Amino acid sequence: MGKIHLKNIRVHTNHGCLVEESKIGSDYLVDLTVTANLNKSAQTDDLSDTVDYVHLNKIIKEEMAIRSKLLEHVAERILVRIFNEIIMVTSATVAVSKINPPLGGDVEMVTIERSKSR
Repeated sequence: MGKIHLKNIRVHTNHGCLVEESKIGSDYLVDLTVTANLNKSAQTDDLSDTVDYVHLNKIIKEEMAIRSKLLEHVAERILVRIFNEIIMVTSATVAVSKINPPLGGDVEMVTIERSKSR
């Protein structure tokens, strides 16, 4: 087994419940960890024997581009696509952070985290 981590994927998009958020947008960071059996790829050195992190990044970018009111909903869509499209993944954890959320105070970011396993 092994883990693949994608850290601090930066995205600007329009998630949120406020009308202003849908117009102006915000900056987000996404972290993803997936677990898979990496033994074969460690031996073969062949991309087809592993989880392609380019594919993982593509899923994140595409799902982050679809507007949602809640970060939980975005994270769930990311996880569902990973499990539907990448059969090798046995578990995944995604964290979606909104930078400078409109909370009426000085808050660096708010983060939600969701996990799934097969």
